[in-house]
Amino acid sequence: MNLFHRLHLEGRHHNKLRATDVLRLTYVHSLQSQESCAEEELVQTFIQKLLMMNYKARYIKSKETNEESHNEQGSYDSLRQEEDSDYFFFNVRSGDNEEKSKSEQIHPMDVQMAVFHCADGFLKQLMVTKLSQCQYALPLLVPDPFTQQIEFPLWTFRQINKSWKMRNPNNEIISQTHPVYKAQTPMVSFFRLGSVSSSKSQLINSLINEKHNTFFHKNCPGSSRTRVLMDGVVEIAWFCPSGSYDDKYTDCVAFCNLHGDAGDHEKQLQILTEMASVNVVLLPRLQRNDKNMIKLQPLHKDSKPLICLFTEDDSAVTVMKKKYRIGLKGRNQSEVSEKLRKAINECLSESSSTFRLEDVSKKSDIRVDEEDDEDCRRGREAAQQMMSLLEKKDLTEIKESFLPHQGKLWRQWSQKNKELHRPRANETETDISKKQTEMKKIREQQHESDISEFMKFFIKEMNTDTGYKMYFIKWLGIILDEYISADLFDLHHKCNEKWSAVLKMKENYDETEKLTSEQTDLERISEKLQAATFGLEHIMREICQIYESCSSVEKNKKDLQFDFSSLPSLAADMMISGFPLELMDGDAAHVPLVWISAVLDKLLKKLGDQRVFVLSVLGIQSSGKSTMLNAMFGLQFPVSAGRCTRGAFMQLVKVSDEMKTQINFDYILVVDTEGLRALELTGRFTRHHDNELATFVIGLANLTLINIFGENPSELQDILQIVVQAFLRMKKVKLNPSCVFVHQNVSDVTAGEKNMEGRRRLLEKLDETTKLAAEDEVYDAEHFSDVIDFDVQNDVKYFAQLWEGNPPMAPPNPKYCENIQELKKTIMSHASKSHGIKQIDLKDRIKDLWEALLKERFVFSFRNSLEISTYRKLETEYSKWSWRLHSAMMETENKLLIQIENEAIHEVEEIYLKRELKKTSEEVEKSMSEFFEKDTDAEILIQWKKSFDIKIKEIQENIVRETKTKLNEILKQRDLKKKIDAQRTHHENTLYEKSKELPLKLKDKANDEETRKNEFKLFWEQSVNTIVSDTPPIKDIDIMRDVREILSDVYESAPVGHIKENSEYTKIFTVLSYWDYVTFKNSTKKGVKEVAKGAYRKVKKKIKYNRTLSTEKEIKIRSLVTDVALQTDKMIQSFNISKMGYNISCIQQLTAYIKKRVTEHQEGVKYEFKKEFFIDLVLSICNKTNKMITDQHKLFKEANDPAIYVEKKREEYYSIFQNYCHITTSSAIFGEIICQKLKQPIEQSVYKKTARHLTYEIMRNCESLNGNRSNMEKHILKTLAEEEDFVKYMDYINYPSYHFKSFIRDEVSRYITDKFSVTVYKMKKNITHLQQKIMKAAHKSTVQVNKGDAGLWLQSFTQQLSNELIFSEKDLSGVKHDDVDDFKLLEDVIRKELPAIISDIISRFNTKTFPVNLDSKFRPDELLIEHFSQCCWAQCPFCGVTCTHTTKNHDGDHSAPFHRSIGLNEIYYHNTSNLSIHTCTSVVANSTLYFHPNDSDDTVLYRDYRRAGDCADWCITPDLSELPYWKWFVCRFQKDLEKHYNKTFEGEGEIPNEWRKYSKQEVIESLDM
Repeated sequence: MNLFHRLHLEGRHHNKLRATDVLRLTYVHSLQSQESCAEEELVQTFIQKLLMMNYKARYIKSKETNEESHNEQGSYDSLRQEEDSDYFFFNVRSGDNEEKSKSEQIHPMDVQMAVFHCADGFLKQLMVTKLSQCQYALPLLVPDPFTQQIEFPLWTFRQINKSWKMRNPNNEIISQTHPVYKAQTPMVSFFRLGSVSSSKSQLINSLINEKHNTFFHKNCPGSSRTRVLMDGVVEIAWFCPSGSYDDKYTDCVAFCNLHGDAGDHEKQLQILTEMASVNVVLLPRLQRNDKNMIKLQPLHKDSKPLICLFTEDDSAVTVMKKKYRIGLKGRNQSEVSEKLRKAINECLSESSSTFRLEDVSKKSDIRVDEEDDEDCRRGREAAQQMMSLLEKKDLTEIKESFLPHQGKLWRQWSQKNKELHRPRANETETDISKKQTEMKKIREQQHESDISEFMKFFIKEMNTDTGYKMYFIKWLGIILDEYISADLFDLHHKCNEKWSAVLKMKENYDETEKLTSEQTDLERISEKLQAATFGLEHIMREICQIYESCSSVEKNKKDLQFDFSSLPSLAADMMISGFPLELMDGDAAHVPLVWISAVLDKLLKKLGDQRVFVLSVLGIQSSGKSTMLNAMFGLQFPVSAGRCTRGAFMQLVKVSDEMKTQINFDYILVVDTEGLRALELTGRFTRHHDNELATFVIGLANLTLINIFGENPSELQDILQIVVQAFLRMKKVKLNPSCVFVHQNVSDVTAGEKNMEGRRRLLEKLDETTKLAAEDEVYDAEHFSDVIDFDVQNDVKYFAQLWEGNPPMAPPNPKYCENIQELKKTIMSHASKSHGIKQIDLKDRIKDLWEALLKERFVFSFRNSLEISTYRKLETEYSKWSWRLHSAMMETENKLLIQIENEAIHEVEEIYLKRELKKTSEEVEKSMSEFFEKDTDAEILIQWKKSFDIKIKEIQENIVRETKTKLNEILKQRDLKKKIDAQRTHHENTLYEKSKELPLKLKDKANDEETRKNEFKLFWEQSVNTIVSDTPPIKDIDIMRDVREILSDVYESAPVGHIKENSEYTKIFTVLSYWDYVTFKNSTKKGVKEVAKGAYRKVKKKIKYNRTLSTEKEIKIRSLVTDVALQTDKMIQSFNISKMGYNISCIQQLTAYIKKRVTEHQEGVKYEFKKEFFIDLVLSICNKTNKMITDQHKLFKEANDPAIYVEKKREEYYSIFQNYCHITTSSAIFGEIICQKLKQPIEQSVYKKTARHLTYEIMRNCESLNGNRSNMEKHILKTLAEEEDFVKYMDYINYPSYHFKSFIRDEVSRYITDKFSVTVYKMKKNITHLQQKIMKAAHKSTVQVNKGDAGLWLQSFTQQLSNELIFSEKDLSGVKHDDVDDFKLLEDVIRKELPAIISDIISRFNTKTFPVNLDSKFRPDELLIEHFSQCCWAQCPFCGVTCTHTTKNHDGDHSAPFHRSIGLNEIYYHNTSNLSIHTCTSVVANSTLYFHPNDSDDTVLYRDYRRAGDCADWCITPDLSELPYWKWFVCRFQKDLEKHYNKTFEGEGEIPNEWRKYSKQEVIESLDM
C-alpha cells in the first residue's frame, strides 16, 4: 500500500518491528521535542512520544503538510488578487485544490494503525499499554488491511489495569483495581449508519472526558478525510469514576466506537450490539425504504436499550420501552452530551448486562491474536501449566512453600554477613570463624532445600531453546498478577484502614494498650502483605539463591536438572530482552554479590565488554521515580500503589548507533530504587538504611537523579542530608558521580523568577547541609560545590504535575513530557562528558561499594578494585617501559665496554649516552602517550599521567648518570690495570719467542714426537720458573680477618669477643628483635624501665609485644639492615674485583658506608644503637658477601697470577712450537694464534648477548616475572606453599628483599633449565652470526691490505670487530708478526681453524658453565634483580608484609593484597605468652583492640591506626572475608612458630578449628581470586 511506502514500512507487515527496535536511545526522535517531522520520521517520532506517555504523539504533522499549507495560502492570495468576488465566493476549484491538498496528508490514526499492523506482539502490547496510559481509546477489533480478516488483539490488553472508586449503599468509597480484560463492566457501543454530519468520536469524548480527545475525531489537529486504516476498526475506552459526587457515571463503563459506516462492517456491528449493555447509533434522516432499516429493526425489537441520535432532526428526547430518540440538529455540544449521558445512565440503571473484554475471543469468524500466534499460545500454555503447580494455599504461605531458598535462610545469612562485617566489641578471630562456619551451614541448608516443582518447571522452560520463551515470561507475570491481585488488594485495604486508625489514635495522644494492640495488628498485616507479594522478581530471586547456595558448596543440587552454572545465563538473557534484574533484595536489604557477578559475567560474554553509563534515581517513597524512568526510556518498572519498588533494580537501555557518535556508550544502565524514608506499614523507617541505599546507588552511578516531590521543606531537608553525605563519601574515596535535582509536581514551572528563587534556596540548603555532613564525615567542605561539580542553573529541573486533571481519567500532562525531554537532554549532556564504566568493571564497582557499606565505616573500608586493578596495569606497563630504557642502555653500555677494553675510547660523555638513548626514549614516550590516551581505562589513568611522566624522566636521567659513572670508573680501572696487562704481555712475548726459537735448536737433534715433547716440557718448566721468580704470586684473601682488623682499629674499646678471630657474633639477619641493640636517648636505666612499664599498662583489652620497641621501629631497623645490605652488594660490584683484584680498601669503604648509614638513621629517632649493632651489621654483611668477593678475586687471580695463567697457555704455545717444528709458515701460525686469542672474547660476547636475549625472553614469557610486583608476590607465596619450607618462610617474612632475590634466581635458573634447548639455539644463532662477522672482517682486511705490513692487516681486522668483541691489537702485542706476509693464507687458516674454536665453545655451553663463565653483572638473574629491585620495600607496621607497589616513590598509600596474622610479627596478648591470630585486615575492623604507637604511653585503636604517625601512610582495608593462605600457614607450621617465638597459640590466640580445614591446594588457588 502507498501509505506503508510513505511511512517507510514496506515489508514490515511480515518482518515485524520489534520492541527492542524502538526501546533504545536515539538522537533525533528521543531527544528532540518535535511538533513536525519528515514523513519518513513520523513512525519513530510517534513511537518515541508515545513511549514517553505524551498524548500529543497523535498530533505530529509532517513537514510537507506545513509547506503545503503555506502553498495553499499563496494560492489563496493569488486568487484574491486575480479573481473578482463572484468567482472568489462560488468557484469550486478552490475546494478541489483543498481536497487534493488534504488527500496528500497522512492521517495521524493511519500512523498509529500502520505501526500497529507492522509491530510484533510485544511492541503491540507496549503500544496499547502506553495508549491506555495516555487515556486514549484502544483497538478492539481490527481488520487486516491486506486480508480484511478481523483480529481481536486480546494479548495487547493483558498488561493494562484499571482502577476506580465508587460508593457503596452506605456511602462508603470502595476502591477497585482489575486487569482490564477481566473487568466486568457495562458497555455502551457507538456506531453510525450512513453518512452523518456530527462527529461520533467527539460526542463520545464529551461523555467520558470533555477535556481530552480519548477518541480521535475529525476536528483533532492533523485530521483529514483521507484516512486509510481506520474504517471498520472498533476502539474501546473506559470511564473510571473517582468516587466523587460529580462523577459522570457511578460505575466503570466501557465505551466502544465502530469507525466508518456500520452498514459496511456487519461482523463488527454484530459483535458490538450483542455484547453491549446499551447501543447508541447515529443516523441521518431515514426513509421508510432505507436499507439501514434492516439493521435497525432487530435492535429496536431487542429488549436491550437503544439510543438513536438523529443528526438532521431537532426533535426533543423521546423514550419508548428503553428506546431513546434524540435529535441533534440545532443543539449545542454541551446540551447533547448532557441529555445523552442522562439517557445512558438511565439505561444502565435498568440493565444488569455486563461486558468482559476477554469474552470477545469467543465470537466466531474473528482472529484472536493469542490463539493465532503459536509462540504466544504455547507461552500461555506453559505459564498456565506452571501456575497449576501452585497448590491452593494461602497467598501468604506460597513463597515459603514454593520459594524456600529466599526466605528465612537467606535473611539469616544476610544478617550473619552483616554481623560478620560489623564485629562487636571483644570479638576474636574464633568468633569470626564461627560466624563464617554458621554462614556456610546456612548455605548448606539452603542447598539441601528441595526445589519446588514450580521452580523446576520455570528453570526447564528457560533452559529450553524455544521460540516462545519471552512470551512465557510475559504470560507468567500476567497470570501471577491476576493470581495475587484480589488477596493483595484486600490486604492493602485492611492495612490502610488499620494505619488510619493508628494515626488517628496518635493524633489524639492515645497511649493506651489499645494503641499497642492496634500497632501489633498493623505489623502482623504488614508481614502478611510482604509475604503475599509475589512476582517474577521473586522467582528470579529464588534462582539467585539456588545459584548462590550451589556456588558456596561447589556442587549441583540433586533435584536441579541443569548445571547450576547455567542459571546466570537465564538472567542475562532476560536483561538483554529488557527485563529488570534485582540488584538489591528489598526484603533482606542485601546485595547477592555472587549472583550479580555471575550474571554480569554472562552479560559480558553475550554482549562483549560494552561501556555503560549508569543512571540511578533517589527520592522519597511514592515521589514518582519509577514513573519518571518509565516515561523517559519507555521502561516498565512497576508503579502501582501496591507494587512500589523494593530494594534496587537495574535495566539496560541500548544506545543506537547514531547516538554513539554523541556519547561513548553502548548502553545506559538504569537503576531504580525503593523510596527513601520508606515508611514501613508499622510507621518506622531507618535513617541508616536510607544512607546505605543512597551511598550504594550514588557510588554506582555516573549520574544520580535526586527526585523531590513538590517543595516540602521537611522532605527536602531529609533527602538532602542523606544525599549530601553520600556525595561527600564519594569525594573522599575518589569517585566522581554527578547529580541532577528534579522537583516534581511543581504548580507553575514556567515562572522563571520563582524557579530562580527556588534554585537559590536549594543551593543555600545544600551548602548548609554540606557543612553539617562534613563535620560528621570529618572533611573540610564549606559548599556543595566543594564536594561535587554542580551547576545550579542546569542541574535543577522543575517538573509539572504528572496528570492533566484529576485521576483516574486524567491523561499525562504534556508539560510533564516536555520536562522529561529536557531532563533527558541534560542527562545526555552529562553522559557526553563522562567515560562511564566498562561492563567488566561494573561488578567490581558493585562489590567494592557493597562490601564497604557492610563494614559501616564506608570511607575507611572502601576499596576501589577498578582503580587498584588499573594502577596494577599501569605498573605492569611502567615495568615494561623502564625495562626498555634499561635494556637499550645495556646494549649501549656493552658496546662501550668493548670499546673501553679495546682502548678505542678514553672518556664517556653524558651527551653521547643521551643521544644513544634518544630513540628508545621517544618510543617509550609514544607508548606511554598511547596507553594513557587509548586504554579503556584512560579516564582513571589520567590522574597518574603526570607523576609517571616524571618517573620515566627520572629513570632516563638516572640510567644515563649511573652508566656514565660506571663506565668512567671502568676507564680509570683500565688505566690502573695497564701495568698488570703490560707485565702479562711481556711474559707472553717472551714465551712466544722462546717457543719459536726452540725448534731451531732441536733441528739436528731429534725429529720424533716424544723427544720434542720432552724438550718442550723441560723448556716450559724453566721458563715458568723464571717468570714466577720475577713476579710475586697473587695471594689468597681472608675477608673476615680484614674486617676484624678494621673493626679493632675503629672500636678499640669494643667487646673483644665480638671482634676476635673465630669468635661467635650475632647474625643480624636472623635476630627476632633489635631490642638488645638499642638504648633510648636521654634516659637512665630507670627511664627505660618506666617506658617498659608504661607499655605494659593494663587496659580493657589490648595486644602487646615481646619487647618495648614498637613494631614500627623493629620494621624500620630491619629495613635499614636490608637496604644497607642491598647497597653494599652494589658497591662490591662497582669495585670490579674480577678485573682489578681485591684490596683491603674495599672493606674500608664498605665499613665507612655502613657507619654513615647507621649514624644517619639515629638522627631522626629517639634511640641510639649500641656499638654491637654496627659491629654485627658489618660482620654479617661481610660474611654474606665473603663468597662473592672471594669468587671474584679468584677470577682475578686466575687471569693475572703468572703461575696460573701461564700454565693455561701451555697448550697454545706447544701448538706454536709444533708448527715451527713442522716448518709451518709464519702466516699460518699467526692465523692459529689469532683464532686462539679470539676464543675467550667470542665466548664472552656470545654469553653476554645470549644472557641479554634470555633476560628479555624471561621478562616476556616467565609467568612470575612478566607482570608487576604484586604478581611476583603472588608467585612467591605459591612457591613457598608448594615447598613447605619453614626456614624459607621465615626468611621471606623477616627479610623479604633477600627472599625476593633468591626467588628471582631460582625462577631464572628453572627457566634456563626448562628452556635450555631454546637457549642453546639462540646461543648458536649468536655465535654463527659472530663467526660470519669475523670472517667478513678477515676477508675485508685481506682485500684492503693485499701485501705489506701485517700490522696494518691486524689493525684493520681488530677495528672492524671493535664493537663486537673485546679484542684489539694489544691482545697480540706479545706475538711478533714481522714475517707474516701471506694474508690470503692467513684468512684461509682463520676460516679453517675458527669452526673448531666455535664447536669447542658450544660443546662447553651448559646450564652450569653459562652463569659461571659470565661476570655476575651480566647474568639474567642479576639483571632482573636490578630491574625489579626498584620497587617499594616498606613493610606493614603490624604484620610486616611488604608493600607491593612496583615503584619506589609511588603515588598514594602503601598497600598489599594479602596481609597476614600479626602474631607472625611476634605480637601477642597482654600478660600472656599467647601469640595473636588476628590479621591486620580484621584487627583494623575491631572497635576495642589498640596498641602503643612509637613505644609511647599513648593508646590508639587499631581501627584508627592512621593517627599513629608511621602507620598513616599504609592503606589497610578492613576485611573479614576468608583469607585462607596465612591461616593455613599458621596451622601447618604451628609448632615451628611456637618454637621459633617461644610462644604458643593458646587462650585468646587459640587457632580456630575452621582454619584447619584448608588444604594446600585450596590456599594456592585462593591467591588467584
